[in-house]
Amino acid sequence: MAENPFFKGPRRRRARPSIEEALLGEDERRHARLRRTAFALGAAAFVLAFFHRLAPGAIAADLRDAYGASGTALGFVAALYFYPYAAMQLPSGVLADTIGPRKLFTIGSVVAGAGSILFGVAPGVATLLLGRALVGFGVAVAFISVLKVIASWFREREFGTYTGLLMFIGNLGGMLAAWPLAWLTQQVSWRHVFVAAGAVSLGLAAAIWRWVRDDPRAAGLRGAHVPEGGSAPDTAAATADRPHWREGISKVARNRWTWVCFAAQCGVVASFLSFSGLWAIPYLSQGLGMSRDLATTHATLMILGFALGALVAGTASDRMGRRVPLMRSMLTVYAACWLPWVAGWSLPSALSLAVFFLLGLGMGGISLTWACSKELNPPALAGTATSLVNTAGFLGTALLQPLVGWVLDRSGGDYRQAVIVLGAVALAGVAAVYRIPETRCRNVYADFAR
Repeated sequence: MAENPFFKGPRRRRARPSIEEALLGEDERRHARLRRTAFALGAAAFVLAFFHRLAPGAIAADLRDAYGASGTALGFVAALYFYPYAAMQLPSGVLADTIGPRKLFTIGSVVAGAGSILFGVAPGVATLLLGRALVGFGVAVAFISVLKVIASWFREREFGTYTGLLMFIGNLGGMLAAWPLAWLTQQVSWRHVFVAAGAVSLGLAAAIWRWVRDDPRAAGLRGAHVPEGGSAPDTAAATADRPHWREGISKVARNRWTWVCFAAQCGVVASFLSFSGLWAIPYLSQGLGMSRDLATTHATLMILGFALGALVAGTASDRMGRRVPLMRSMLTVYAACWLPWVAGWSLPSALSLAVFFLLGLGMGGISLTWACSKELNPPALAGTATSLVNTAGFLGTALLQPLVGWVLDRSGGDYRQAVIVLGAVALAGVAAVYRIPETRCRNVYADFAR
């Protein structure tokens, strides 16, 4: 009898997944949902941090008109964000490693919101400075909290990618603080903008408390569920091996590679933030005679370049499995882009716009120093290590911004002298980058500790 091609025999019942398998699948879906939510909310708060960081450059003329501030005074208004920001970096890392990023992030967003509102309604310079300082205290915890979230929820070979993505998204806030803010302040008062930014910060605080969890274990998940191709940090092991916070600080501070990364951040980040956050637009408009619109376009392109550079650096280094070659090449471009301004060359508008974009693009390589600092220190101390290194750029900026203002006041407004100071600091930071060892995108503390 010929076989009936349409008869396939008795239908086999599909085996039902066991209860354990079903729970594991649900855990994986919940893990993916929670880590996306934590990263998204953290990135949104980081956008506001970047906005506040760079906003004084766009409203420098408004502040001068409202309060009659000198160049030195404007430098201190801008820098007062960075003093508490720098002072809070190491405590933020320790707190992220101990109480967890969720509580830290929520408190920081509330303080930043209150400071932004106070800045917007300030009747005098003293209140303006207080509001700026509170903003600095509040947003100081944002970056370290998100890095801790990435270290806890994502696998090691994703750290550079998501750090770069975070910098890309955060720089959107920096772009908002350039041309869009300059345009907006011509439509409504700059005061209204800062009050609205404060209200957004308070809303984010509520959302972070509601939906963010410190790590998979805090969310009640059975284990670290990560995409195929790598493993996440063992949260349980890291917690068990975590030393007392004083011992943790001591261990990170005794590591010489921490200080190499610190020096790189201090020079590169301080020069970039001092320029983009305050002095770039006055330099271009008052020093080189550009219109305010063209000057803010230059600043916007510089920040856009930084955003793209950080994204490229993080993603490409994770795929390459190497940090150092990309970091060195990008930051060499950054140092080279200071040459036209230090030399006092007069460039056509198209070329100067290109140089500003390349300056920002090369600057993106500095984002890899956070990955290196994490990978050159004990895994349980990721927050402490990254926060100590992150202190450098903001401490340097807090000192450099008023120094540049003082140079301008002493030189009668000679912006070339100010740019020479910035370029020298940038070059010193890039020189330190050449001393950072390769980690190959994995924790190598045990190898280098010997």
